[in-house]
Amino acid sequence: MRRLLPALAALAAVLLVAACATTGKDAVETGQEFQFVAPGGKTTILYDPPSSRAKLPALTGDSLLRPGTDVGTEDYAGKVLVVNIWGSWCGPCRAEASDLEFVLDQTQAQGVALLGIDVRDDRAAATDFVKDRGLTYESIFDPPGRVLAALSGYPRNTVPSTIVLDRQHRVAAVYLTTIRPSDLISQVQRVAEEPAP
Repeated sequence: MRRLLPALAALAAVLLVAACATTGKDAVETGQEFQFVAPGGKTTILYDPPSSRAKLPALTGDSLLRPGTDVGTEDYAGKVLVVNIWGSWCGPCRAEASDLEFVLDQTQAQGVALLGIDVRDDRAAATDFVKDRGLTYESIFDPPGRVLAALSGYPRNTVPSTIVLDRQHRVAAVYLTTIRPSDLISQVQRVAEEPAP
């Protein structure tokens, strides 16, 4: 076993170097469809200029509050869309929910919408979470994380996290932490003011 440990350590080092060589210096996309790459410790990633952005694949799933009805990103065509990944079991999500509702109230007139994705949750607990906080935005109910699996490379265990899409539903920003309302408002307003393509 002692002889095997150095060999395993060497193999792990080679694999780590190879993995690092395939990622960029930032969380970047490749090609036309968004592909998340490890951000090197960053929790806020901005994708600028707009011409460098990649389109997020369509995300669709069962509505949290209207079981049996699908809801998804395509329902918000032409809007700046804030996609928030949350769970009723997540402490930071409890504080963030009212902040997201505030951001929506402040920016909705500029063509901004919000869509939640509820993960690893019980429908009754998630429904109570939404009703207790008076949330007006729709959420996809995604307990097994299948909807998030469509996001190539996205860290599905990072909850809460938020993705800002421009009007073409290209990724403009990713927040891998709890958002601050002032940061999110300024980001979505900036994206909403971008000239039409």
